[in-house]
Amino acid sequence: MGGVNPYIGKSQVKPAQRPFRIVVRGLPQPIDVKPADLPCGRDGLPGSLLDILLHNGVPVDHACGGVAACSTCHVIVHKGLSSCNPAEEAEEDMLDTAPGLTPQSRLACQCVPDGSSELEVEVPSWNRNFVKETDF
Repeated sequence: MGGVNPYIGKSQVKPAQRPFRIVVRGLPQPIDVKPADLPCGRDGLPGSLLDILLHNGVPVDHACGGVAACSTCHVIVHKGLSSCNPAEEAEEDMLDTAPGLTPQSRLACQCVPDGSSELEVEVPSWNRNFVKETDF
């Protein structure tokens, strides 16, 4: 889906330069991320958690297409948060609208890991969209 939010500046964050692992709570196996595969798609910032999770079959709702214009891709980074880019003001403003906000909350579309440590991420149960639209 991808797009641009005209109300925020272009981020200069770069995807990871070394391999790392993401453990998603509730999934049986971790995701091994290879820098050569980044960015995976067009949703969120290049190399963002949203980009990586969607590419690996983890359903993360993202109503705005990954441009920090909603809070539907809210995730909680339990471990490895320091290896991610800092949240910018636009992301923090959107996070204020997310239910279940924690100090480790991020918008998956804006959170870009640098690969320096393993991540442990939770997609809150109330944030999982089990309805899928089909392509026509």
